[in-house]
Amino acid sequence: MKIWTSEHVFDHPWETVTTAAMQKYPNPMNPSVVGVDVLNRHVDGSGKLHSHRLLSTEWGMPSLVKSIIGASRTKTYIQEHSVVDPVTKTMELKSANITFTHMISVDERLVYKPHPQDANKTVLTQEAIISVKGVSLSSYLEGMMANTISSNANKVNVVGPIHDIAIHMSVTPARKYQRILMSLMFSSVCSMI
Repeated sequence: MKIWTSEHVFDHPWETVTTAAMQKYPNPMNPSVVGVDVLNRHVDGSGKLHSHRLLSTEWGMPSLVKSIIGASRTKTYIQEHSVVDPVTKTMELKSANITFTHMISVDERLVYKPHPQDANKTVLTQEAIISVKGVSLSSYLEGMMANTISSNANKVNVVGPIHDIAIHMSVTPARKYQRILMSLMFSSVCSMI
């Protein structure tokens, strides 16, 4: 088992960063995510937005990895659960693969919170627990996967879509956030009809 952790500070307020985070896929910086489907979305009695999404990914696995895990298929699926709490200004996102779980499991947790000393900044803490089972090179593969997660996190957080979306928001962050929440709630209600 390999545990990877990271922290990143965005130079944007929490409302802007969480709005951007909900829109980060698809993006050219991480083309492996080829589809995002919303399975369920609702606002609970305390005003928290709960989302359950299915991410379809296409990984270009090296031939060595394919032969080690005994698979030629590279399309994988990830379930993602997120909770956005506008009162405490916390967004927690948990994801886990649902493909190849008998060989590989990757459980990831991201938490977005306002920076404790600067309300115009947001702190993202990330953790991934990677386990490769039933193969002789599991430590090597876990390390390789941790490096890939780290590289993708740097692309997405530092110079990627969250940063780009946050910079290019054309209306105030609070109004944009409200519009997105309203849109998400409306689309959830429409899908139930």
